[in-house]
Amino acid sequence: MKDTRTEVVEKLIDEKFPSAKAFAEHIDIPYTTLKSILKRGIGNATVDNVLKICKGLGITTDQLERIANGEDIATIAAHHDGDDWTEEELEEIEQFKAFIRSKRNR
Repeated sequence: MKDTRTEVVEKLIDEKFPSAKAFAEHIDIPYTTLKSILKRGIGNATVDNVLKICKGLGITTDQLERIANGEDIATIAAHHDGDDWTEEELEEIEQFKAFIRSKRNR
């Protein structure tokens, strides 16, 4: 069974990129390395790779922990109050909030 952090990372990759391979290229790590990380769990990856993954997804490692622990995404989004959000980005945030809420019912 995958850990929650890995599930969150996979979900974000699926939402933001056409494929895991495209994401691996975006963050400049070999696809086979990313595939291995997702299979073994994000907690078993090197610190450098975790940082690259989080940066590529637009989150911090602290935010990954919060999301994995079920903290409402609105709290995390509030840390970006000064940013200008596009309609597409706001929709992604809403979709991710729904994803987090759905995990509460499992």
